[in-house]
Amino acid sequence: MPSISTLPLPEDALLRRYENGAGHYTDCFMVTVPETVELPHFIEAFYTAPLFRSERVILKYAAKRPSTDKDAADIAHGRTQAFAAWTVEARTENQLLMCDMASKTRSWFMVDKMRDGTRLYFGSAVTADKKTGRLGFLFNVLLPIHKLYSRALLKGAVKRLNQGLAQAAAR
Repeated sequence: MPSISTLPLPEDALLRRYENGAGHYTDCFMVTVPETVELPHFIEAFYTAPLFRSERVILKYAAKRPSTDKDAADIAHGRTQAFAAWTVEARTENQLLMCDMASKTRSWFMVDKMRDGTRLYFGSAVTADKKTGRLGFLFNVLLPIHKLYSRALLKGAVKRLNQGLAQAAAR
């Protein structure tokens, strides 16, 4: 399994709009895989990996926002603008920026193709309270868990991509 790195956001990252403003939090995790990966395949693998499927179950009951693997494929391939608790805020050929239903968090995906593989990026933004300009005590307490969870989600997406490649090779 390739190692996951924590990096500054790339210069052209859609998530940068939240990087330095009003006390917002952003992060960026990256892993390099030896295969060429298209953005839709990365997003679909991310949202259909077992760990994220667990989050989808929670969202189904806690937020009344059910989603299916088909819904994940539809958002990944640009056939819809909403998935579970998120809507598309911005999309380019190699990036997707999603906004949660409360407009408090963002999820960002990016692929950067290289001659010997693809860099897969995943990042988040948490917006500060408009009145206080702060993220709050609870956010600060949960930040280490958020970072571990983000790494686990990216790792799960890579595993899911590898499973898809293995299945395709077996055909």
